[in-house]
Amino acid sequence: MSPRRVVVAGYGMAAARLAELVRAADPAGERVALTVVGAEPRPAYNRVLLSGVLAGTLTPADIALHDRGWAERNRVGVRLGVPVTGLDRRGRRVRLADGTSLGYDDLVLATGGRPWLPPVEGLSDGRGGPAEGVATLRDLADCLRIRELARPGAPVAVLGGGVLGVETALGLAAAGARVTLIHPAAHLMERHLDRTAGMILARLCRAAGVRTAIGAAAVRHDPGEGVKLDDGSVVPAALTVVTAGTRPETALAARAGLAADGGIAVDDRLRTADPRVRALGDCARAGTPPQGLLRPAWEQAAVLAGLLTGTAPDARYHAGAPVTRLRAGGVDLTAFGETRLETDSADAEVISYADPARGMYAKVALDGDRVIGAIALGLPDAAAALVQLHDDGAPTPADRPGLLLGRALPPAAGPGPDSLPGTALVCRCNSVTKAALLRAVRETGGDVAALARATRATTGCGDCLPAVRRLAARRHETEGTPA
Repeated sequence: MSPRRVVVAGYGMAAARLAELVRAADPAGERVALTVVGAEPRPAYNRVLLSGVLAGTLTPADIALHDRGWAERNRVGVRLGVPVTGLDRRGRRVRLADGTSLGYDDLVLATGGRPWLPPVEGLSDGRGGPAEGVATLRDLADCLRIRELARPGAPVAVLGGGVLGVETALGLAAAGARVTLIHPAAHLMERHLDRTAGMILARLCRAAGVRTAIGAAAVRHDPGEGVKLDDGSVVPAALTVVTAGTRPETALAARAGLAADGGIAVDDRLRTADPRVRALGDCARAGTPPQGLLRPAWEQAAVLAGLLTGTAPDARYHAGAPVTRLRAGGVDLTAFGETRLETDSADAEVISYADPARGMYAKVALDGDRVIGAIALGLPDAAAALVQLHDDGAPTPADRPGLLLGRALPPAAGPGPDSLPGTALVCRCNSVTKAALLRAVRETGGDVAALARATRATTGCGDCLPAVRRLAARRHETEGTPA
């Protein structure tokens, strides 16, 4: 029997993870003949780490998920720089920008999202794109353009104080730009943080060289002058970077007659109304609106890989509590679930710890002895413990202060992993331990890209990259590392 022809429209992080999982389940391509079509002229890369490229601490090569030879080695057809422009559902074919077409048995839409330009005078060019002196940050090309324009000493305004806005502001400040972060809400990241955490985060931003204009709305952008605020003041800006959120990229699905209001509607098998067409990642609405976060996309990719290869025919996607992570400019922040309940809440037990002077804050909401939400700022070990307790549904330890300070589980690795036991998590996103990484070092020779392929470490938030590099340098590590 011939393998099923699966075409993936999009080559971002969700599509890359799907391709990896399909080939892990079907390495010889006997069940699935896989083709990935990407609009960008380069293989997939880690968008989460673009702030590091902005800061100059990472290069484009550092954030690559697949090298140019990955597709051939893994029997995956890849078309780069040719976005899918049309969909013939009856004939089961997709049309590409270069005039060619591909037939499919199953089509996966992984078209991601597009930046949103708020209705501020002067931001748009009138055709839906950014005006002169304005940039959005979605892909590597955007990132490299911003780096070119935001030279050291240049005044830059960043509009939007969500995760991307804070990461962008910190990255540009680290590269030497004079950055002002403008946010209309009462505190930063108000969708994910309470007031105390938002205020401490703003303090950390200012300590990193970012000016803040919080509770201030932009009303006009003037090229060469800057951004006028609703209080009449003007923020000087040679460049204005808009980080006001994204919208699911649904145009292809909508033109094909598929429901695409607020995301491409899919069921728990990631199927649209056409069972031959599926969607995942930032473009998919799987019960809840797209979150723009990594974890749901990877969970969807795991379900879909099992279904397409037939290795997990009963797999179903159920949206869990999304985990928001921010890693930039020395800031380490994790938040999930019920984050805005206060300590006097009648709905949950809420405990917290704050040390604003040191940039540390932790809060956990408990239903009985189960974690239902948390914020951990400047406390990475607490973050790892709280996420794991929540995911496992495990009861919290009696040592509640220890829970807030990260003493409930073995510490995750920071920049210096040498003294950690083998059981310590180095990559929290993919649950990769030090022992697993050292085994992979011995098996692969220690190249960071090879370690990423073998273990998936560094392919999530990227916080573990320094530790992985250090372990990768230990090519002569002997057997016996405790596991």
